Amino acid sequence: MPNAKVLSEKQAIVDALAERIKNAGAGIFIDYKGITVEEDTALRAELRKESINYSVVKNTLVRKALDKIGMSDLDSILNGTTSLATTEDDPIAPFRIVNDYSKKLNDRFNVKAAFMEGKMLNESEIVELAALPSKEALYAKVLGTMLAPISSLAVCLGQILEQKGGSVAPAEEAPATE
Repeated sequence: MPNAKVLSEKQAIVDALAERIKNAGAGIFIDYKGITVEEDTALRAELRKESINYSVVKNTLVRKALDKIGMSDLDSILNGTTSLATTEDDPIAPFRIVNDYSKKLNDRFNVKAAFMEGKMLNESEIVELAALPSKEALYAKVLGTMLAPISSLAVCLGQILEQKGGSVAPAEEAPATE
């Protein structure tokens, strides 16, 4: 039987995992069997850029953490090699990045399961989320939509001004007096 110190350390890990999963906007469990160190390093760097927390996890500790927060329906996927990517920021980012790596690495890097806001996602939902553009791209699209009417008005007013004999070019600056 393990001593009290080891048990308390493991309980602290379970508590931290439970808190991480509970606070995550989205998370993905991944089977990473067979990827190289270089591939793992590149994946971690890309995930870090998007503020995604990625780590290899012990199945028994994750199982206890999931049971603690009421997500025990994920227990069936906890076998073999397991890593976990979670985020509190952009919930779509881990799906995009993990899906890209899954395509690149074929059978060596597969999604086991995913959740978003405490709800389990099926395979088709995961693929749909991975196809969405990034948060920044969506912001740019919304901003472009908001600016389109203003830009159209400016062009229209410029054309009316030119028809009336005016000019849209800025006036020449007068020479400075000495």
